[in-house]
Amino acid sequence: MALKATIFKAELQIADIDGSYYHDHALTIARHPSETDERMMVRLLAFALHADEALTFGKGLSSDDEPDLWQKDLTGAIELWIDVGLPDEKSIRKACGRSKQVVVYTYGGRIADMWWEQAGGKLQRCGNLTVKNLPAESSQALARLAQRNMHLSCTIQEGQIWLADHEDRVLVEVDQRKPGP
Repeated sequence: MALKATIFKAELQIADIDGSYYHDHALTIARHPSETDERMMVRLLAFALHADEALTFGKGLSSDDEPDLWQKDLTGAIELWIDVGLPDEKSIRKACGRSKQVVVYTYGGRIADMWWEQAGGKLQRCGNLTVKNLPAESSQALARLAQRNMHLSCTIQEGQIWLADHEDRVLVEVDQRKPGP
């Protein structure tokens, strides 16, 4: 019998002072049985950093043809494709062909560095691709915020990203590996 996804609920308040975006989102996040709290929280952070009413969670780990998050226009064309982790270079190039903009968030410390050393040269040619990395300390701190029912606030100001619940506050560092369009 296959294991089912674990459902997480998040009330996310976003105050993006840099981008002039202020909104509350009630999110339902399905965590695949093989997904860690760390990866799920990086997906949640990616949502906060690109928040929009049209941004939705994809099937992620359970589908090769869908990203972790995406945003489509009214015609169904993909405007934004977001992957989390260390996706296959071929799938990133395919996503760049299908979407107006692609963003990849890597994490995991040394293994993410090794992935970038291997794939980075080939991905430089993708003009609509942005690659960002979360240092291990940031992604692990995010994992500690994971709960089945979360009430989180995300503040983005002067390039600093803070994610907080009622007890903890995490400064999230994001390194730019490849700037996008």
